[in-house]
Amino acid sequence: MSENIINLPTSIPLLRDQQQRPLSDLRISVMDRCNFRCPYCMPEDKYHEHFKFLDSTERLSFDEIVRVTRLFAGLGVSKIRITGGEPLLRPGLTDLIGDLSRIEGIEDIALTSNGILLGQHAAALRAAGLNRVTVSLDSLDDEVFSLMSGGRGSKDRVLAGISEAAQAGLMPIKINTVIKRGVNNQGALELVEYFRGSDVIVRFIEYMDVGTINHWQETDTVPSAELVQHISQRWPMTPVERNYHGEVASRYRFLDGQGEVGFISSVSDPFCGSCTRIRLSSDGQLFTCLFATAGTDLKGPLRDGINDNELLQIIGRVWGAREDRYSEVRAEQGGSDKKVEMYYIGG
Repeated sequence: MSENIINLPTSIPLLRDQQQRPLSDLRISVMDRCNFRCPYCMPEDKYHEHFKFLDSTERLSFDEIVRVTRLFAGLGVSKIRITGGEPLLRPGLTDLIGDLSRIEGIEDIALTSNGILLGQHAAALRAAGLNRVTVSLDSLDDEVFSLMSGGRGSKDRVLAGISEAAQAGLMPIKINTVIKRGVNNQGALELVEYFRGSDVIVRFIEYMDVGTINHWQETDTVPSAELVQHISQRWPMTPVERNYHGEVASRYRFLDGQGEVGFISSVSDPFCGSCTRIRLSSDGQLFTCLFATAGTDLKGPLRDGINDNELLQIIGRVWGAREDRYSEVRAEQGGSDKKVEMYYIGG
């Protein structure tokens, strides 16, 4: 298998999983730590001051990340997203961005952040080769923001970071808002109104059962259709085509020309059939699904001296055996009570 992979051209996706889905997106977690304690991701009672996160030597080095990414690029990956935890807590991240931007075949590098540190890094990240940024922002109400961030950070610093990112040219900026019924769903209109007319796109994410510590119940989820109706009553919208195959958000454009909003509907309208993403944790575990129960270790083989051909074989086997469609079967199977936590592999 590896011989075929190496000899085929690198301008097309070279691998298909068991559902005939190509591989085109690599999400790289560079940090398991975060400076927020969002209750649906890293609640304070579990990730307290004495919790043992990874030592720096346990995380993949930048050289190891670049080596793995170069191999993925040869297999058809063209999009990279840097995630965490909070990726901007990783020292020297701009150097990694610069190295990744020089890999042949990589056309787009994005970063997901909570925005607190974005203001001081935005210009350097753009100069290093970062193309886009997505900022997590769950509310513009100070009390709700504090509740959903675990009492960390401030809304104003996040908004300042978004402004700096826009000035640096990290566009279009996307806002990821996780909507939980009875907590922040009433603030959806305020978020839309704040960013309407700008190049910032708000995307509402259905609250879902990522990991096992958020005690998810379906009654916590506000279906996207409900939000679409709610927003359309205030500002009429029309659906538009996705920008590319595998885009997770359904897009709606305002009829008055003041931009668009997106809806990520993993619970009510799963999109597993078009998923082209694979995830690499900060300690070198390869995951084929956000809802995975286990990964495949790459760090051990990397540090044991594995050559590129052998590493390609591992990657090829992992993707070729992939059958994941968790969100599509959640309802009929009742979900899983053991899944990797979101902070560990990024959203």
